[in-house]
Amino acid sequence: MIFVGDIYDFIDGMAPFHTAMDFDNPGLLVGGRNMSVQSALLSLDITPAVVREAKEVQADLIISHHPVIFRPLKRIDTDTAPYLLAKYDIAAICAHTNLDMAAEGVNTCLAKRLGLKNIHMLKEYGNTGLPEGLVGETEREYSPRAFAEFVRDALGCDGLRYTDGGRAVSKVGLCSGGGADLVYDAAEYGCQAFVTGESKHNILLDAENMRVTMVDAGHFYTEDVVIEPLMEKLQKQFPQVRFAKSKRMHSPAKTIGCTRTGGI
Repeated sequence: MIFVGDIYDFIDGMAPFHTAMDFDNPGLLVGGRNMSVQSALLSLDITPAVVREAKEVQADLIISHHPVIFRPLKRIDTDTAPYLLAKYDIAAICAHTNLDMAAEGVNTCLAKRLGLKNIHMLKEYGNTGLPEGLVGETEREYSPRAFAEFVRDALGCDGLRYTDGGRAVSKVGLCSGGGADLVYDAAEYGCQAFVTGESKHNILLDAENMRVTMVDAGHFYTEDVVIEPLMEKLQKQFPQVRFAKSKRMHSPAKTIGCTRTGGI
């Protein structure tokens, strides 16, 4: 018999929960360590739709990247994920920034998906020895647009935003999710490009001025890359448990291509 605590301890071994950033709230957020697990669902987020999916497939546990409880709860509505988890007796383990910075975590998975080589730390988180972001080299040299198109195809995005750094790309910095602030470290490091999941107007302007091709590929697409590798590790460690990736988790952002050439 496998218990929630066994799976928690395994994840803790590869991405220690105590290494999470100070603002974060990872861990076993719903349920107890002694709950038995025969089936588990993996998802980037725990939404009501994902909880209902877990109920339908008879999952005892959901393992997610983003915490299902992030800020203190003042009220629990009946159609919220925490309420439904408790109602259906489904546990939740959430591995967030501890998984971002782990050796085989989100950023590493993103770097591998982009085919980067000679991967190493871009910026250290505090004095922990853990990398907030990574840097690596591309297999070949790209123009700014060609690199953005490569990222789009590699991550399966339905669209993305990028700045044109005006020079060839061969060294790339990255930070999955909301890591746009690290573009300054990437520029200082000599990167011609930087990949992340969210960006603001002023940071895009700064990236352009620093001649960095900054690719905003979407929060979901830069982090979903970790789910299948994590699932494979868990399945190998716990062969008696059925692990599956959520089919209902998706990027909530939709993209409309530009067809208008001018005027209002």
